[in-house]
Amino acid sequence: MRPSANPPPGFPPAPRWGVSVSAGLRQEPSAYGRALSPLPPPCLGAARPGKPQPRSYGKMACLPAAPPALALRRWLGLGLFVLLCLSRGYALEKKVVKSKVGEKVGLPCCHEIPSSESLHNYRVYWQKNTTEVVLAYAEGKMISKHERYENRTEMDTRNLTLWISPMEILDNGPYQCVVQHLRFPQNPVVVCDEPVTLFVTADFSKPNITAEVSTSSCESTEMVVRCSSHGGFPKPKISGALNNVSVLWNASWVSESSLSPYNVTGKLWLNVTKDVSITCSVEHNGLLKSTSLLLKKPNTCFVPTVPPSYNVITASSIIIIIFLLAITLAARYLPRHVCSHCFKPQDSVEEGVKECMKPPMSSKGTSETSSV
Repeated sequence: MRPSANPPPGFPPAPRWGVSVSAGLRQEPSAYGRALSPLPPPCLGAARPGKPQPRSYGKMACLPAAPPALALRRWLGLGLFVLLCLSRGYALEKKVVKSKVGEKVGLPCCHEIPSSESLHNYRVYWQKNTTEVVLAYAEGKMISKHERYENRTEMDTRNLTLWISPMEILDNGPYQCVVQHLRFPQNPVVVCDEPVTLFVTADFSKPNITAEVSTSSCESTEMVVRCSSHGGFPKPKISGALNNVSVLWNASWVSESSLSPYNVTGKLWLNVTKDVSITCSVEHNGLLKSTSLLLKKPNTCFVPTVPPSYNVITASSIIIIIFLLAITLAARYLPRHVCSHCFKPQDSVEEGVKECMKPPMSSKGTSETSSV
């Protein structure tokens, strides 16, 4: 039942129904002595005047709504948290320095001394792995320096950048710049303390490809192909291609320690049936070096000769022997059948011809002569 507009005698007049601007509260009539209460939370799917709503909306529950001031604080806090995460991620991304062996590189510090002050008002530590002090300054003077960095490091007295030259593989790793203000020498104040990571690389030699023939035939040739490279850092990846088709090398790496140069060797067993081109690539830290080689299939194809059979050899031998015997007999007996007078002198030959041309004497004449 709704209370009447007029309060009972002796009570102050009741305020009108409304909303408190500052807190979003509704005042109920003071005639009942009730305190201020928050506005009822809006209900999802509540019916609006003049617009019919589906029957299912009436079953939806009412969700509590946070006061505007609390919601604003939540949104502000969430926004600050997101900005903080982004700034931290950006800062961590910037604090990575890459360099090659032999170069000069500078590691940035997290603080820069203002022009109104000098290094005498600060204490600066550059350390590696949080245990190895590279160098340290106090009141403008160097108080410590690691022997491995002797004659290789210096620090800028204004922006506190650490310069290292020449770069070595052992310099690879995380560093930290710690800056203290000596406003009160007995109780120095830490101005900043942020890490920076130094990533050192070393170039590998150009890959060298060699091929060795293990077995060969008219149809195919088996080869052992090796690809090698040395002197690089960090541990590389080796890949290859055979006529632009990727192949997987059987790779092996050799290094004295985790901070020493690497030597890599890859091996392949190929069955070559025609001339092919092979490529070997060595990749490290986004750098790629490649070499190609044309593998030629040997053209020397030897066809084994089949020895003749025993029968063929025997027949051939008999034929040869008969031929030799025929020549020997012809050379021995042929001169005896030649006319002997054919070899006499010329005069004898003429007389012989005349005698041969005389008519033969009849047997009757011969008998008469004999009787006489």
